[in-house]
Amino acid sequence: MEYVEAPPIASEGSILCCTCGVPIPPNPANMCVACLRTTVDISEGIPKSVTALFCKQCERYLQPPATWIQCALESRELLALCLKKLKGSMTKVMNGAILQQVFVVEFTIQYQMCDDCHRVEAKDFWKAVVQVRQKTSHKKTFYYLEQLILKHKLHTNALNIKEIHDGIDFYYATKQHALKMTDFLQCTVPCRSKTSQRLISHDIHSNTFNYKSTYSLEIVPICKDNVVCLPPRLAQSLGNMGQVCVCVRVTSAIHLIDPRTLQIAEVDGSTYWRYPFNSLCSPRQLEEFIVMDTEIIRDLHLGAGAGFRSNKHTLADVWVQKTSELDTSQQYHCRTFLGHLLNIGDLVLGFDFANSNVNDDYLNKMNPNHVPDVVLIKKSYDRSKRARRRNWKLKEMERDREGLDVVDERQYTDFLEDLEEDEALRKNINIFRDTSRPPVESDTDDEGAPCISLMEMLEDMTLADATGGEVLQCC
Repeated sequence: MEYVEAPPIASEGSILCCTCGVPIPPNPANMCVACLRTTVDISEGIPKSVTALFCKQCERYLQPPATWIQCALESRELLALCLKKLKGSMTKVMNGAILQQVFVVEFTIQYQMCDDCHRVEAKDFWKAVVQVRQKTSHKKTFYYLEQLILKHKLHTNALNIKEIHDGIDFYYATKQHALKMTDFLQCTVPCRSKTSQRLISHDIHSNTFNYKSTYSLEIVPICKDNVVCLPPRLAQSLGNMGQVCVCVRVTSAIHLIDPRTLQIAEVDGSTYWRYPFNSLCSPRQLEEFIVMDTEIIRDLHLGAGAGFRSNKHTLADVWVQKTSELDTSQQYHCRTFLGHLLNIGDLVLGFDFANSNVNDDYLNKMNPNHVPDVVLIKKSYDRSKRARRRNWKLKEMERDREGLDVVDERQYTDFLEDLEEDEALRKNINIFRDTSRPPVESDTDDEGAPCISLMEMLEDMTLADATGGEVLQCC
């Protein structure tokens, strides 16, 4: 009798592979793992070599279609970015069976500059520009405006900042950033604006237009310490104050004081452009006088309808003589608002009307008896001593100065001295302590020159702290 060995019987809970007949646990494909591997390749259609775009300037990776994200090496974010770039399915299903397979994908880093860095490097790829202009010989207002921009960090969005002869230009990649700067300037300094657009391209299929916008702002041509002659109607509307006034400060408005009565008034931008007036002298035309005698005026009666008087100044009659004419007996009498500062023998800067030829329509129509011989502007101190004693500094915007000379040191020093003399002016800006200079004990020196106390200074830990990471130059 011949015995034939029967095929193995599948154990309970097992089935035979439909290809090789090996007992296997039940699965939707009814095939063993070895047969599935020879039949199905789950890596089919998945690229084995992929390119990832990387910007070396900002160290970001491109996440299609147009998003650049920051990813550290061996991070979950970078792994997720790489997996998203794999086209095809990472799993293969056959009759509901899930298969796993190990394979290697090679990622190649390719350098490409992102759009933001490209705009920054190009410096001429802009969509909007803000042009700020002021037709004056002194840049005190621009120095003050620069510090306000630094404090509020409005320069960080600019692609390029370019300084020209009578102003400065801010270039932006978007119109919204330019509008933000325009609104800030209109709230900070008295100015008027004008907007224009230039068509760059036009898509007739989608009916879209590409413009370059220009915002032109003109600041009033009046600076601190300017002597002005107001139009008669404007002087009358300001409380019947005198036409010859001195500008003591320029913020969001022009702050004026009448040296004969201590009346003060503010002229905003819209009022100025309705009744425009010019400066009668520049800072370089101021002359130095020595105080020969002074007399405080205690009681002064103002007429009906007069405006407010300053509480920070004192009215006085002063007799002065030019320091360049000490060999003569020529003295000038004037009324000044600096009575609280001046003593006999002090030096003071002023404008000599008696020996000057001023071409101004409003001044020429005034009664000569109402035009003062001399208008005193500010007390004069030893500039070299003040510079040696100055233990603070300001920051400066990084900008393009091509085609311009070096910054006028005399004008910048005048601005620094204005900050020391005007507490209200320096409250709006950031002043940093200069660690290379010794600290100052008092707020005045031996000659009475005002100084800035340590309580008003900020610690300059790093140059990037006050600017959100952007390095600035220090003055």
